[in-house]
Amino acid sequence: MPAAGRLISWLLLGVVLAFGVAASPAQASRKTHYDFVIKEMKVTRLCHEKTILAVNGQFPGPTIYARKDDVVIVNVYNRGNKNITLHWHGVDQPRNPWSDGPEYITQCPIQPGANFTYKIIFTEEEGTLWWHAHSEFDRATVHGAIVIHPKRGSVYPYSKPHKEVPIILGEWWNADVEQLYEATEQGGDASISDANTINGQPGDFAPCSKEDTFKMFVEHGKTYLLRVINAGLTNEMFFGVAGHRLTVVGTDGRYLRPFTVDHIMIAPGQTMNMLLEANRPMDGSANSRYYMAARAFATNAAVNFTKTNTTAILEYTDAQPFTEPPDSPNLPTFGDITAATAYTAQLRSLVTKEHPIDVPMEVDEHMLVTIAVNTLPCEANKTCTGLRLAASLNNVSFTHPTTDILDAYYRNSISGVYEPDFPNKPPFFFNFTAPNPPQELWLTKRATKVKMVEYGTVVEVVFQDTAILGAESHPMHLHGFSFYVVGRGFGNFDKDKDPSTYNLVDPPYQNTVSVPTGGWAAIRFRAANPGVWFMHCHFDRHTVWGMDTVFIVKNGKTPDAQMMPRPPNMPKC
Repeated sequence: MPAAGRLISWLLLGVVLAFGVAASPAQASRKTHYDFVIKEMKVTRLCHEKTILAVNGQFPGPTIYARKDDVVIVNVYNRGNKNITLHWHGVDQPRNPWSDGPEYITQCPIQPGANFTYKIIFTEEEGTLWWHAHSEFDRATVHGAIVIHPKRGSVYPYSKPHKEVPIILGEWWNADVEQLYEATEQGGDASISDANTINGQPGDFAPCSKEDTFKMFVEHGKTYLLRVINAGLTNEMFFGVAGHRLTVVGTDGRYLRPFTVDHIMIAPGQTMNMLLEANRPMDGSANSRYYMAARAFATNAAVNFTKTNTTAILEYTDAQPFTEPPDSPNLPTFGDITAATAYTAQLRSLVTKEHPIDVPMEVDEHMLVTIAVNTLPCEANKTCTGLRLAASLNNVSFTHPTTDILDAYYRNSISGVYEPDFPNKPPFFFNFTAPNPPQELWLTKRATKVKMVEYGTVVEVVFQDTAILGAESHPMHLHGFSFYVVGRGFGNFDKDKDPSTYNLVDPPYQNTVSVPTGGWAAIRFRAANPGVWFMHCHFDRHTVWGMDTVFIVKNGKTPDAQMMPRPPNMPKC
C-alpha cells in the first residue's frame, strides 16, 4: 500500500478507536491509543448555525477510557485553521510535563496541518477527569471526559453501578469564540454566553432546542453513576436532578467519603462523581420523567452572567406513561453563598486501607497568594483607551512568552523568557476583603514570573481573594499535582489562628479548588513531580488577563526523580 494510503488507513482506524470501539471500559489495557482529528464542523444551537472546532466530528468530544496505572497515547492531528494544544486536566503526568499541554507553558502550539503525540501517564488517579484545549478560548467546544476505572483485580469502594453516564456542563455562544478571546486579550470583558448546556445541548427551555435535549434513560431499582464535569469558561454551577437525591462519592479523580445531597456546586475544571438510585414509584402516582438542571452560581454582583437554566431529562423506561411535563429540581438561587459553602464543607477524602491518604504534617515553604481582578494602562497599539482589565496573583499579572517556558528551562536558556522570582507573599498588605478598596490598589504590573521549588518540598499555598473590582469566588487549578484542601474560610487569612481550624485528617484531594468569595483556601502538596507546571484560575477570561503563574519543580537526585528527556517531535513556535 502506498504511504498516503497507509496514512489514511491509520487515520480512519484512529477515528474508529476514538469513537470507542477499541476504547470501551472492558477493553482498556495497559496502553491504549487514540487518534484525535481536530477540524471545523457546522452545528446548530439556539436556531443559529455556526462553525466550531471539534474532535472527530463530536461536540462534546470523545470520551477517553482507561484504568488506573494505564498509559494512553493520543495522536492529535490539527486539521483546523488555527494553532491549538490539548491538556489532560487532573492527570499528574509524573516526570512528563512534555505532554501536559498549555500553550507557551509546556509546549508551542500544534500548527494547522501538523500533528503531535501526547503520552498520558495515569498513576494514582481513579474516577473522572477530562481533557480540553488549552489555547485561547478553544476549550469552549474542544473538550471531553476521561473515565479511569479501577485497575484490573480491584473494585469500586461502593456497589458497581448499572451504568455510568458523563454529564458535561458547558456554555454556548452564538458569536465566534475567537472574537471573544481577542476582545478579552485586549482588556475587555467577554460577552456572556447565550446559553448553558448539558452534553452540548441547551435543553427544553431554550429556543429551537427541545428536540435535541439530552436524555438519560433509567430502569427502576437500578443505580447509576453520574460523572459530572464543569467544562464552562465563566461560571461555577449548581446541579441537581428532580425527585432524586445524589450520593457524592468522588471528585477530581479521587474518592470521597460518601454523602447525600439534593444538589451539588461544581466549579469550572472540577469533576464530581455521584450515585443516583432510580427509586421513584412505578404505580403511576409519580412522574416518569425528571429534569436534571444546572444554573450559574455567581458571587460578584458587578459581573454579568447567563441566568438561564440548562436542562436534560432523566426518563424511566419501565414506568407507566405520564402526560405531565417533567418535574424540575429546586436549585439554589444564583448567589446563594450559604448553599455553596455548605456543599463544599462536606468534601472529605475516603480513607481506607485500599485508598490511603498522605497529608503532609510539616510545611517547608509557605505562600500567601492574593487573587485580584485589576486594571492596567492601555498600550499604545491597543484599541482601548485609558485603563483596561487585567488580573493578578500577588500583584503580578502573568504575561505569556512567545516560546514555551518548559523548553527554555530544559535548555537553560531563560533570558527574555521568564524571571524565577514569583513572590511568596503580596508586595503590600491591606484589608484584602473590605469592600471598595482604594483605586490606587487596582493597578498591577505585568511580568512572566515563575516559582522555583526544590524537589520534595512540602508547599502550602493560601489563596486569598481580594475585593479589588469586587470579591469573587475563583476556581484555582494546579497542573502536575493534586493537593489537599486543608482549610477554607471567609475574610482575611490569619496565619496565627486559622491553621488551628485545618482538617489534616481527611481533607479532599483535588486539582481545582473553589476559593470562597471574600475568603481564602489553603492547599498542601509535596513537590515530588519535577517539571514545569501551570497554576491558574479556571475562569478563562481571568487566565487571559494574567491570573496565573508557573511552578518549576527542580530535578531530584535519583533518575526516578528527574524529568523525562525532551521528546524529539515537540512542536516549534
